[in-house]
Amino acid sequence: MVYQGYQLIRVAVADGVCRATIDNPPINLLDAPLLHEIDRLTRAVAADDGVRVLVVDSADPEIFIAHADVGLILDLPALQTGEDVGPHQELSLFHAVTEQVRTLPKATIAVIQGVCRGGGCEFAMAFDMRFAARDATVLGHPEVALGIIPAGGGTQRLPRLIGRARALEVILGGTDVDAATAESWGYLNRALPPDQLRRFVDKLAARIASAPASAIANAKRAVDTAATEELAAGLRIEDQLFRETLAQPAARQRLEAVIDAGAQTRDFELGSS
Repeated sequence: MVYQGYQLIRVAVADGVCRATIDNPPINLLDAPLLHEIDRLTRAVAADDGVRVLVVDSADPEIFIAHADVGLILDLPALQTGEDVGPHQELSLFHAVTEQVRTLPKATIAVIQGVCRGGGCEFAMAFDMRFAARDATVLGHPEVALGIIPAGGGTQRLPRLIGRARALEVILGGTDVDAATAESWGYLNRALPPDQLRRFVDKLAARIASAPASAIANAKRAVDTAATEELAAGLRIEDQLFRETLAQPAARQRLEAVIDAGAQTRDFELGSS
């Protein structure tokens, strides 16, 4: 797979990891051109059997993504309202792109340093994992103060991450959330010192990328059923997905190799990490 022709994203692929760095100066605005490039990138990653992990960060050390383009928002047509008018059925471009990120059969990691507000937060929330630079990152939703509401998935994803009350504090309050608080709430996986952030993510990405693609994809599918299925149904789905991975030759080879290496002995179990 060749990753060329991007103007706003720097792309590098090695050892099963696609690293995409957003570079849309001066403020990494999430505008239509950037959305279209993200759309193109996620489709390419989905089709690339050699990629197991997508890592997205920013070329600007002070801004991950400032927010969505206000001009793009103003160009959206107002919908007719009334009790007899239901929600429209098609996803917006923003929703479609973030759903592509969320449903990728690969592990996805957002690396956040600096300002990340509005649409930037909504984009990051579509990722499987979010890691940020402590004391150098703020997350926020200023939309309500401007007379609108978050419209890139913020009202749906944020409560699922941090609960209704905290989501309303963030959305209605409109104040920034520092990385340490965001970590304690579950908004972020971890807030790390800036000089440790990328080293930690690189190690995690490499570890994930060393696993078979089918195991990564099925693990994501199984975890996602927890949000949509009753426990018994989820357990049945988990069992089916487990058996699908077990049927792969790579899985049996790895299981046999770990037994041959001494697994299930006391010395092995206490010494492995």
